[in-house]
Amino acid sequence: MVLLKGFEIEMYTGTPSGDIVGLSDKIVTSLDGFVWEPDNRNVEYTTAPERNYDQLLCALLRPRLKLRNFIQQLGDYTLIPGSTLSLGGSDRFFRSDPTNPYHTYIEQTYGTKVVTASVHINVGISDPELLMRACRLIRVEAPLFLALSASSPFLNGKATGHHSTRWSVFPQTPSQVPLFESHAHHIDWVENQLAAGTMQNVRHLWVSVRPNGDRRPYDLNRLELRICDLVIDPIALLAITALLEARIQQLIDNPDLDPLTQSTFSPNQLVSLTYANEAAAATSSLDAQLRHWQDGRSILARDWIAEMYQEVWAIAKQHGFACFLSPLQKILREGNEAQGWLQLHALGLSARHVLTQAISATREREIELEDKLCSLVA
Repeated sequence: MVLLKGFEIEMYTGTPSGDIVGLSDKIVTSLDGFVWEPDNRNVEYTTAPERNYDQLLCALLRPRLKLRNFIQQLGDYTLIPGSTLSLGGSDRFFRSDPTNPYHTYIEQTYGTKVVTASVHINVGISDPELLMRACRLIRVEAPLFLALSASSPFLNGKATGHHSTRWSVFPQTPSQVPLFESHAHHIDWVENQLAAGTMQNVRHLWVSVRPNGDRRPYDLNRLELRICDLVIDPIALLAITALLEARIQQLIDNPDLDPLTQSTFSPNQLVSLTYANEAAAATSSLDAQLRHWQDGRSILARDWIAEMYQEVWAIAKQHGFACFLSPLQKILREGNEAQGWLQLHALGLSARHVLTQAISATREREIELEDKLCSLVA
């Protein structure tokens, strides 16, 4: 059966020339379905769980078009691609809710390192032990999803040397998170972190992949992949999601697909290897040299993804979503958004010029998809 899927999308608002402007206080009080982040410059919307990829596409697009229409009424404002404060503004925090004590803690502890935009991909898994196994597998392969999604090569108007500046600076919290061996292990670990103060609340688990649910850590019903930069093109995001779902379907069919039993490394060594792979993917994305979790062999991120694509293609076809997986080939062939931006930057275009082009292209792409596809789905 095709799994339920949903997204949490964080986006910046700003001007057509790329300057980010905080509008979330006005957006959240006026539009249903939008929530604020600690900083006023980005805003989040969440899609309802869907099995059907056509419906998911429109669930991604329609709130965004509603948001565009609203902020255009406020002035000459638009949506800004990318996952960092690309052209400036990282020197100070703009609080969205000054009275929120958790937001105060975040500002004082992390500063603008957390003022990023991203996409969190949620996949429904109701069995808690299957969910833990899926979290283990996707955790050690999360660097591949970062490599596909990287879209933050600039900060404060300069190229940083990282394809995902967001993940290179984002404060993963707590600093060491194990591979959870069981649901009971996860519960004990979270309770200990809360008691020790290394987590402020159950949401304060900022790691590449985490189990999620309505009463964490006890009642869990989904895997949340948190490592991805903002993937502004809905077709590219659905392709990345299809790879994630197909890999989880493969795991469901093959219970032996578990890093705890199929790796030559100990659990602690696997965590260290994964953190190193994440850092490499944040720097070089698809061109990163990674170490495979099974045996430590060296492999390029794009080659590892291509291998996985071949493995799961038949599974995606069997479940009826192979056509949504296939655009992944274009990302492997042409590069992700960060690589495209850096190619233009290498030709002499400023970060602002690159971002301005991306803003215009994004708007045109959304209109095209809405006209061609969502009207058909409706």
